[in-house]
Amino acid sequence: MKVLIADDDPISCRILESKLIHWGYEVIVCSDGLGAWDVLRTEGAPQLAIIDWMMPGMDGLEICRVVREQTSAPYTYILLLTAKDRKEDILTGLGAGADDFLSKPFDSHELDVRLRIGRRILDLESGLLRSREALRLQATHDPLTGVWNRGAAIQSFETELHRSHREGKPIALIMADIDHFKLVNDTYGHLAGDAALREVCRRMRRLMRNYDTIGRYGGEEFLIVLPGCDAAEAQHIAERIREKIGGHRVNTLEGKIDVTISLGVASGDGIQKLDANALIRAADAALYRSKRNGRNRVTVATPAEVRRSGMTTIPSEPISALELADDPLRSRQNESPTAI
Repeated sequence: MKVLIADDDPISCRILESKLIHWGYEVIVCSDGLGAWDVLRTEGAPQLAIIDWMMPGMDGLEICRVVREQTSAPYTYILLLTAKDRKEDILTGLGAGADDFLSKPFDSHELDVRLRIGRRILDLESGLLRSREALRLQATHDPLTGVWNRGAAIQSFETELHRSHREGKPIALIMADIDHFKLVNDTYGHLAGDAALREVCRRMRRLMRNYDTIGRYGGEEFLIVLPGCDAAEAQHIAERIREKIGGHRVNTLEGKIDVTISLGVASGDGIQKLDANALIRAADAALYRSKRNGRNRVTVATPAEVRRSGMTTIPSEPISALELADDPLRSRQNESPTAI
């Protein structure tokens, strides 16, 4: 573990360095406060620091204060080295952000114990951070495929859509659905179906840019957000996805199986005040037309269809058969799972 020693007393500094190296620490030494602060604000800085109270440039209290202002950085455990031992001095140091004190001249056993306490606290903090990250991943990612879950993907889309409106840049959305996925599960089993879902996601992610978003919208359906893409660019990406997935069989424990995918594309380019639901609805309706027209194909919503999707609301009154036939999205909602 790396430890920073900041002390302008060369003899004290040399003794500290020798002890820490003997105990297996990696030591970085500074002779003034400004040098110590430069080290502590770099990436991969030591998380254990032994700082002398009285130093040129910046004293130990100033270093404690500026380190505690860096709330986004990993926690730095600061052991304040000082000849001051009055209660008022200790309270001042703790108030500035010091975690512990070591009196000069220091006792080697006391130094060892206090460093062990610091390491134990840092280990606990590291464990808490890992747990928090695991919970964040559980809350935002699909556990089977590793892509964003529905809620996180929609939230990302809404953020990108607002940025698109603010900056006047295009944005496109792809809705993708694996063809006859129920038949895959029924024929080869759910483990094979899970393998197919994972492989489809892997192939799609390899075609995505770093700032694109892909999420599992539900079942075997996926939502892909393409910031900065117009309809033509999004159609090109969708065709590449279709070819990549349909062009190679998927390996499963039940053997290699054929998988194809249908896609619907919608773009908000040039359409002002378009909300997220309208673009999702337009892409979903385009996806349904891909299904209805033979599957394993890409359909692009026209600007007029995208605008109409923004004006469409689902009424509270019962839907007539004529209305159902005229609205592909409602028709899809009432279609049996085996049909898609």
